[in-house]
Amino acid sequence: MDWLSDYVHEVDWWAFVTIPVFTGVIGWAINWSGLVMLFAPLRFHGVRVPGMKELASVLPRKIQEVPGVLQGGIGWQGIVPARAAKMGSIAVDKAIAKLGTPAEFYQQLEPDQIAEHIVTVFRPEIPELVDQVMEAEHPRLWHDLPESVKTAVYQRVQAQLPSVVGTVTTEIGIHIDQLLDPKIMVIDHFQDNPGLVVRIFRDFGQKELDMMVRFGFIFGFLLGIPVALIDSLVHQAWLLPVMGVVVGWITNALGMWLIFEPPEPKKILGFTWHGLFLKRQSEAAEVYAQIIADDVITLERIGNFLLDGPRGDRTRQMLATALRPAIDLAAGPARGALRVAIGSTRFDTIRDQVALEAVGRTLTPFKDPEFSARQADKIRTLVATRTKELPPRDFVDMMRSAIREDEWMLYAHGAIMGAAGGFLHLAIFGVQGG
Repeated sequence: MDWLSDYVHEVDWWAFVTIPVFTGVIGWAINWSGLVMLFAPLRFHGVRVPGMKELASVLPRKIQEVPGVLQGGIGWQGIVPARAAKMGSIAVDKAIAKLGTPAEFYQQLEPDQIAEHIVTVFRPEIPELVDQVMEAEHPRLWHDLPESVKTAVYQRVQAQLPSVVGTVTTEIGIHIDQLLDPKIMVIDHFQDNPGLVVRIFRDFGQKELDMMVRFGFIFGFLLGIPVALIDSLVHQAWLLPVMGVVVGWITNALGMWLIFEPPEPKKILGFTWHGLFLKRQSEAAEVYAQIIADDVITLERIGNFLLDGPRGDRTRQMLATALRPAIDLAAGPARGALRVAIGSTRFDTIRDQVALEAVGRTLTPFKDPEFSARQADKIRTLVATRTKELPPRDFVDMMRSAIREDEWMLYAHGAIMGAAGGFLHLAIFGVQGG
């Protein structure tokens, strides 16, 4: 045992003890700053570098993934905000698509209630709509009509309104698969509002993220013990920076593993391990569903997408076609006389113009905040139920896949900080035995 006695007397115990403390503090700093890198800033901050954009095309793929490089800049954008659109795509594929087809989703919103609300809101606007169209298309005829006749026209159109609106909501339901694309809605909204994606992580995962930072110190400290032992035996100046790289990389990797793995409880070394996010999948599903229902797939945004989205022209044309027969019925017995009085072409033009004007007004009630909030409750319940039912691996993929390809940046950041910690320890305490 002489070698052990010699070792004990030769070791610089002050330097030995401070190594795990250094690696623990560095581990804490790595995970704390890693979270900052993960979520901030929401938009790219940096500077444009002449020639960078052209150079970026020939750089290794990993370098191209660094935010801003492909756009010719040097700077940073949080990994999660930078991949907001991708996360939206994955979220739809993994969870929202499991609600069923857009038609099934639309039926859950109770089209009969939507139709009833549209009738209630739209009925008072009928006189204005009829006046507007008739003034534009045949002002002289309209001015010459007695008020009693005009009132009769208004009343007849209003009487037809439930049938007209029922036709509209039915037609939307029949063709909703071609008119509404939840995936585009989610991707576009996430891309325009990257802060929402950050909220999804933070609102239900802040406790776990804070725990990850604290575990950074524990991991770093425990990994620092073998580093101190090796350093006390090898006495090489390069050792601490190199081991710092290893410790920094492993600390970040362990932190990510702690959050997402394993997806289901698993016994390892006699302990039951379960990804921190996965432990609260049910709670996370409620938070996630609330954000989706309040900010992403709202009745207002559905209405906007139907009328002004990439398929808006098709929606307008379809609804106008559906409205024409109902408008013919609204003309009642006077239809034949009107055709003779103003001509078939002019009558058809008036009918078509009323239909087109009615399309936009018909879906305006979708923007009613109070009604939209009531429908949001149905959307929230749907999304929460399906998210809770997701297999754990799918839930992990929904939350992690968007950042998985960028995790190497976090690990590299940990390695760099680990190396810096090694150099700092060398600068203060020097080489043991040197």
